[in-house]
Amino acid sequence: MKVLIIGAKGHVGTAAVRALEGKHEVIQVGRSTDPAVDLDDPATIEALLNEVGEVDAIVCTAGHVPFKPVTELTREDFESGFYGKTLAQLDLVRIGLPHVRDGGSITLTTGVTARAAIPTGSAAAMASGAIESFVMAAAGEMPRGVRINVASPTVLESATHFHDFFPGFPPASDEAVGNLYRRAVESIDSGTTYILD
Repeated sequence: MKVLIIGAKGHVGTAAVRALEGKHEVIQVGRSTDPAVDLDDPATIEALLNEVGEVDAIVCTAGHVPFKPVTELTREDFESGFYGKTLAQLDLVRIGLPHVRDGGSITLTTGVTARAAIPTGSAAAMASGAIESFVMAAAGEMPRGVRINVASPTVLESATHFHDFFPGFPPASDEAVGNLYRRAVESIDSGTTYILD
């Protein structure tokens, strides 16, 4: 299969690449690659997909949200989280769907904040929860047998600079996180959130 991984150079993206390369033709893209994509700019999504052509799977591991105490979050922070994590991935679905071959798949990314509270994580919870609800509802309307799923891992062992944000959460191995994405790409499920706590 031809698999496009967006955000391929980050911790989660690298884990997904390792799990899928060698088994599939993997195209790794991000803000600093050639071709490049910035999910904050939908025009770059369209340009990327026009250049890459049809794919069997799109995997998105990119997105950003602010982490602040709830008493300090502003409307702009919530908008930033929604645009940077939720709407960015939904734009990818909207723009990317015509470029996915019949029977292919789209995999989005959330995280443990969708189901467990962490300090300063309420904006992330909002963004991730919205994605998971969207995927659950959209799966039944996807055309041409295209599947849509979510990979939702906890913090990674390799992402040591994030460990303090997740007190008491055992970090997951990169291999285990990568296998979430392999399962999403190679399974027959749709509308599923693959959870790794």
